[in-house]
Amino acid sequence: MKKIEAIIKPFKLDEVKEALHEIGLQGITVMEAKGFGRQKGHTELYRGAEYVVDFLPKVKVEIVLEDDLVDRAIEAIMEAARTGRIGDGKIFVSTVDEAIRIRTGEKGASAI
Repeated sequence: MKKIEAIIKPFKLDEVKEALHEIGLQGITVMEAKGFGRQKGHTELYRGAEYVVDFLPKVKVEIVLEDDLVDRAIEAIMEAARTGRIGDGKIFVSTVDEAIRIRTGEKGASAI
């Protein structure tokens, strides 16, 4: 099993969710996040005062899935989240040793 963590722009969440649903993934976890990469934030003007916004709003999507779906899921996320501009995000893939469904005690792939 693998865990995919994707940091994306918030307005792309619905498109990513739909793309993942189309390839057969049902469960995702979504968290609001803030951060910056090469963008280094930006300055804004509010009531005549200029201030620096260091951390930009992002969304973190987490999915645990079987190994054979990983490439399709990554491609779906990339297609749906890409705008072509800086700050589109990142995708991280890691190995999951075990998954357990709390309600039933199922383990492994049947738990996801």
